[in-house]
Amino acid sequence: MRVICGRIKSDYSYSPAVYNNFPWPTTTVAQKAKIRQTAQAILGALTLYPDCSLADLYDETTMPPELRKAHQQNDKAVLVAYGMSVRDTTAASCVAELMRRYQELTGK
Repeated sequence: MRVICGRIKSDYSYSPAVYNNFPWPTTTVAQKAKIRQTAQAILGALTLYPDCSLADLYDETTMPPELRKAHQQNDKAVLVAYGMSVRDTTAASCVAELMRRYQELTGK
């Protein structure tokens, strides 16, 4: 998101295209199930805070621990599906790999 999203002032500008930019890996049934489970955990964590805005919930300094943990688990499940190392993948190496895959897919 930090790489492909637009900005208004210092805030990110979201659009539907932000979520459709990278090719999804071929996944196993188990990987799909794990990603589905971790995504549901994110939604479940959000329901614990019905009176909070997304801005409140996703503030880096005050994010509820249940929500942060759910996102971390989802991140791990997605990295595994892409065949990336959970331990060694950095934000920069992840973006580089996704860009490489995109270029490969589009022939550019």
